[in-house]
Amino acid sequence: MTMSAEQAAWFHGTFTRLVDSVDQALMGKREVVGLVVATMLAEGHVLLEDAPGTGKTSLARALAATVKGTSNRIQFTPDLLPSDVTGVTIYDQNAHSFEFHHGPIFASIVLADEINRASPKTQSALLEVMEESKVTVDGTTHDVGRPFLVIATQNPIEQAGTYRLPEAQLDRFLIKTSIGYPTLEVTERILVGSAERNTAASLTPIITTNAIADMADLAATCHVDQAVLRYVAELAEATRDDSGTQVGVSVRGAIAMVRLAKVWAAANGRHFVTPDDIKLLAPHVWTHRLVIDAEAEFAGTTAETVIERVLGAVAAPVNRA
Repeated sequence: MTMSAEQAAWFHGTFTRLVDSVDQALMGKREVVGLVVATMLAEGHVLLEDAPGTGKTSLARALAATVKGTSNRIQFTPDLLPSDVTGVTIYDQNAHSFEFHHGPIFASIVLADEINRASPKTQSALLEVMEESKVTVDGTTHDVGRPFLVIATQNPIEQAGTYRLPEAQLDRFLIKTSIGYPTLEVTERILVGSAERNTAASLTPIITTNAIADMADLAATCHVDQAVLRYVAELAEATRDDSGTQVGVSVRGAIAMVRLAKVWAAANGRHFVTPDDIKLLAPHVWTHRLVIDAEAEFAGTTAETVIERVLGAVAAPVNRA
């Protein structure tokens, strides 16, 4: 079944209310909030590369409060173990049986703070849950539920004592973006309310977690014309053929683009995806998936310039297939 125009209009209204609510806690960053909410509805995960103190924790808390869900924050450190993330099985002497104690990964919104400070083994444990939405401990599988959104952060200004995320692991994040510092006017507004430490606590839930899961299922039915699918495939192939890249966009990256484009189209009140949706989302969905050639990088080529070059070189479709 394909999404109808009436369903798209309802989706747009609900999506706008969600963004409005979260924006109360993260003032002046409506575009970033919209991308994160869309990623949650596309059932993907977010990588934030940002300086400390820009509102990453506030974003996670506000989103959880808005969808009437739970939120946990995991501070990644070099001594963090996989069981500290996923949970552990402990023997109960009274019941004479083993009992599973859930880890902090069991929440609607999980903030994985400074993910690159943990060892590769712990990073892999988190990324496995992100991909499967399940945790397997001692042969028993536990679902993390829906919605399930991981907001992982990296600090771009301090790399000492960190473990760089491999490109194969970066590919598992649906989008990479940054919040950035607010404008002078917004900073002044934030300082006025600085006495309230947890702004998310005052937010009223807009929707339930079950309804969020229904919205995700509805967004998946948004129509994507064959011409648009061809356009996405051509763009992905162009990134692999570009002289500045060593590794281009994978098939997983192309699938991620289509999933997010469906949500983005519905969020804008349309029951069909347009090439403009692909152009707008490409920098957020694809830049972290590219591996730039060493010589090209030395000459000044970045992932952003490759995406911009590819979007200019590949003609967007003007007619339906």
